[in-house]
Amino acid sequence: MKLIIQIPCFNEEGTLAFALQDLPRDVPGFNDVEWLVIDDGSTDKTVEVARESGVDHIVSHTGNKGLARGFMTGLAACLKLGADVIVNTDADNQYCAADIPDLVRPILDGSADIVVGERPIADIEQFSPIKKMLQKLGSWVVRAASNTDVPDAPSGFRAMSRDAAMRLNVFSEYTYTLETIIQAGHKDIAMTSVPVRVNEDLRPSRLVRSISSYVRRSILTIVRIFAIYRPFEFFMSVAAVLMSLGVLLGLRFCYYYLSGGGGGHVQSVVLAGVLMGMGFQTGLIAFVADLISTNRKLLEQISYQQRMDVCGAKQSEDAS
Repeated sequence: MKLIIQIPCFNEEGTLAFALQDLPRDVPGFNDVEWLVIDDGSTDKTVEVARESGVDHIVSHTGNKGLARGFMTGLAACLKLGADVIVNTDADNQYCAADIPDLVRPILDGSADIVVGERPIADIEQFSPIKKMLQKLGSWVVRAASNTDVPDAPSGFRAMSRDAAMRLNVFSEYTYTLETIIQAGHKDIAMTSVPVRVNEDLRPSRLVRSISSYVRRSILTIVRIFAIYRPFEFFMSVAAVLMSLGVLLGLRFCYYYLSGGGGGHVQSVVLAGVLMGMGFQTGLIAFVADLISTNRKLLEQISYQQRMDVCGAKQSEDAS
């Protein structure tokens, strides 16, 4: 059994060494434990620090592609290297590396394919009350959208089996944390959480540059993924709202017309017609989106099979 711990990095020369010095080289249940750094177009000495710290593998982007792309690049590299389990952690040393054995245990036990580290949000002094409230609210929204019970959805400290890693596809360029949980929920990938500890902040979060920006981008990510994975329900809900508003305005006009005052409410008829027309068109879009979703599922199955073939070929090479 091989475990690979991956760390996406962008200009992390000041914190990467601290994160790496705590990473384990021996984890119960694994014969090999390797480290992989994803250099997301760093312009500082991140790569040099990684090499000096004994990192086994480094993959680099030619430019800064974002955290989500870095995460997916790492998964692809880990799969090619023959990883049975992949652990993702941050370069800012936020998460306690000593909890990695607890993080991977549900996968080794066969009870889950993805394990998310649950931070003690209420006890983290660095988090403001507003951020703590938003973390809880965001996690609740993700649970509702994904039909899962993950209490700390934004946590980047997570472990996944090889099969789960092959099934994930991240479309967002912002972050992978919310999207992968929603995907896992809709793909029936077994998921659980374990409590983990956190270290003191070494630098401010780059992902949460401002609360308003984080909330806006997170909402857009959730809505986009919901439209991708449940397109019929999403667009049909919009169609139902538009049609309902149109019907209500139409009934309003009928009421005034039957009361003898319909002449002053012609605008209600016009607006009702527009809304009902928009609702009908959106309903048609729901059916088209559902057909496109079926095609996407077929393409994902092909991608999954290709990844399985690559991993199988790699295992055959290692065996020989």
